[in-house]
Amino acid sequence: MDTIRLLNIPNYVSSYYLKGMLQVSKVVYEPNQEFKRFNNTPFLIFQYKKKTIIIDNRDPNGVHQNLYEESFLYFATNQLQNREDYNQPKVKPLFPHYPVDISGSYLKCFGRCWIRRMGLEKVLKEIYSLKKRPNYKNLRKQEVKENYIFFSGSLWKKESEANLQRAAFIEACKQHKQVAFEGGLIPRTDGDTLGFDEVLGSKRYTSKEFSEKSARSFINFSNPAVLGAVSWRIAEFWNMETFVLSLPWKVELPVFPKHGKEIHLLDNKQEFPEIIDYLIKNPRYHQQVSKGGKAYFNKYCEPKAQALRIFNEI
Repeated sequence: MDTIRLLNIPNYVSSYYLKGMLQVSKVVYEPNQEFKRFNNTPFLIFQYKKKTIIIDNRDPNGVHQNLYEESFLYFATNQLQNREDYNQPKVKPLFPHYPVDISGSYLKCFGRCWIRRMGLEKVLKEIYSLKKRPNYKNLRKQEVKENYIFFSGSLWKKESEANLQRAAFIEACKQHKQVAFEGGLIPRTDGDTLGFDEVLGSKRYTSKEFSEKSARSFINFSNPAVLGAVSWRIAEFWNMETFVLSLPWKVELPVFPKHGKEIHLLDNKQEFPEIIDYLIKNPRYHQQVSKGGKAYFNKYCEPKAQALRIFNEI
């Protein structure tokens, strides 16, 4: 396979895709004056077979048109549905991902250029962000605690729909007599509860705690995040072989998971009590969807699979 030439230094948000590239090809950093302003951003910019490729890992704020014009292909983690600029012909969707710790690979790949280009303080912050993330592994299924459901999620100032969806799920779990619920919405640092006092959690969980508890959760719930973005957590949930419950997607995927086989999709938040009850009474369906989600992850979402798909598109 041809050498991949990185033209910028992406921040930790792009670590999953860089991990995949490192698994399938030789990767070298070749500083590019034109793209240096995209250092330490969610953009991963590289050349492959002399073609410039953009991976945009931002929330769905729209296509960066200047980069689009420079690119051969423009991959977007959050290709928002029904938005005109994301429907341009060179824009391609990506499968879900989650940041992972590849701090050693960053040091090896970027070396002293990392500090020279970004400054020591920013590099140390990036290393800290990477170290907070899990090392990538294809995970083995953990024993699920009987009827234990864990959910901890952000409370956003400008995302009322997402807040209401999360609150409704928490309420449904807390009110179900057979469910042992842990978590809640994470209190904001400014102290504003936005009226969600009844569903606030009592603590903030570390990334390690979150992953450990999610792996043993009977249900893992995912809903569209900021501006409709796909949650980082959903790929990690699939990797854990857990049951993923989701509200409708707002972004495009290359291949959507099949309802009832790889994910369970709800139409609205009013369905939470019914589906929780159904899953408790139907363990075979719970197992089927959990295993299907893991198969979907292995086929499409693993770092190596994502990298190969990108290169095959070029």
